[in-house]
Amino acid sequence: MFRRMFRRGVRVVSLLLVVLVGLSGCAGAGALGGGDRVLVVGIVANPQMKDAIALSRGFERDNPGIRLKFVQLPENQARAKITASTATEGGEFDVVMISNFEAPQWAANGWLENLRPFMDASPGYDAGDFIPSIRDSLSYRGSMYAVPFYGESSFLAYRKDLFAKAGVTMPERPTWRQVAELAARLDDPAAGVAGICLRGKPGWGESLAVFDTVVNTFGGRWFDRDWNARLTSPEFRAAARFYVDLVRAHGEVGASSAGFSECGTRYAQGQAAMWYDSTVMTSTNEKPSDSAVVGKSGYVPAPVESTPASGWLYTWALAMPRVAPDKQAAWRFMRWMTDKEYVRTVGRSLGWSQVPPGSRVSTYRIPEYQAAAGGYARATLEGIDSANQRATMTGPVPYPGIQFVGIPEFQDLGTRVSQQLSAAIAGQISVDEALERSQEYAQTVGKSYQETR
Repeated sequence: MFRRMFRRGVRVVSLLLVVLVGLSGCAGAGALGGGDRVLVVGIVANPQMKDAIALSRGFERDNPGIRLKFVQLPENQARAKITASTATEGGEFDVVMISNFEAPQWAANGWLENLRPFMDASPGYDAGDFIPSIRDSLSYRGSMYAVPFYGESSFLAYRKDLFAKAGVTMPERPTWRQVAELAARLDDPAAGVAGICLRGKPGWGESLAVFDTVVNTFGGRWFDRDWNARLTSPEFRAAARFYVDLVRAHGEVGASSAGFSECGTRYAQGQAAMWYDSTVMTSTNEKPSDSAVVGKSGYVPAPVESTPASGWLYTWALAMPRVAPDKQAAWRFMRWMTDKEYVRTVGRSLGWSQVPPGSRVSTYRIPEYQAAAGGYARATLEGIDSANQRATMTGPVPYPGIQFVGIPEFQDLGTRVSQQLSAAIAGQISVDEALERSQEYAQTVGKSYQETR
């Protein structure tokens, strides 16, 4: 069924992406300079990726004749640009950073190179060391089509010092109702400290990544098993009202335009008492050069309502477009950035708190990393381990994914719905208005699947 789902809408999406390609303007892959082979790498401008760029001279030193050119963009822009180039075989990139949302779909569409032969021909790379759930999420028909740079679930960070000062305690496994009560107690506008930071920035991979986990644990779903849209169901409404009310009452200033990066900056500068988001947040929170709250945070599992767990499963990974001209050179870079030795390089060069987490089992056996990540390593692995639909949803759904709906149309559908959510957070429309409009978008998508069952 999933292969049919992945194939659906490809022609429409591709036609739309032609426009994006024309607008994006990127130097073509393989441009030559000084006799070197230039690898163009499309990458998301997240802290861990910036660390890789900072360390990339080591790769160039050890691989004479190959130079790297990084095209790094904010998440929403990177998704659009990389999707456009890959879907239309534009050839702008030799290597692209994608997620477990794209990898199986793009593999089914024939857009990506099967990486199994490259891994098999790379002694010591040890693909079996990848965390199984992460490895499986990047696979199609038993082969990996992307290799993980880091993996993540979601959890809740909180300021232990502020909690102690307020005389309140964080439960070991909090509910969302308890989190809302704590946010109200800790909200201190006079001191410039929000009770909690939650994403409100439009984008199916921005605000919806967080919001969908709340929907799931409240018992909501995007579609029932017959592809009927359910965005105006009582459960979905309850989740949306809760989320919007919480962030409007006790969230950060300008929440409707705050994403992962914005919340990360606010929390690291002491401007929020709690932050619910990706487990990879620790590389920001615990980085001495960037954070004012190093060592002051506790980490607990993603809050729940009606499910035993609610964390998501996500990975940023490297893939090779099928039309990449120099696949061996591309793989050499991909191997470098996702190998066990890269983890040790980051630890020795930048600090063990900067190590990309959640991709390799062996990372969690390194003594130096165990010492640095003692406060959150276990929480990260537990979150990844419990991130499945059985634990995070109250009933079956016809689509793969936890914090996303794993169908091609979700890039557009999710972005449209996130815009409605953001407008509700900004106070421009009511939650009910946002959901009524969102329901209309979802019904159109659902009907197209009903027609082909």
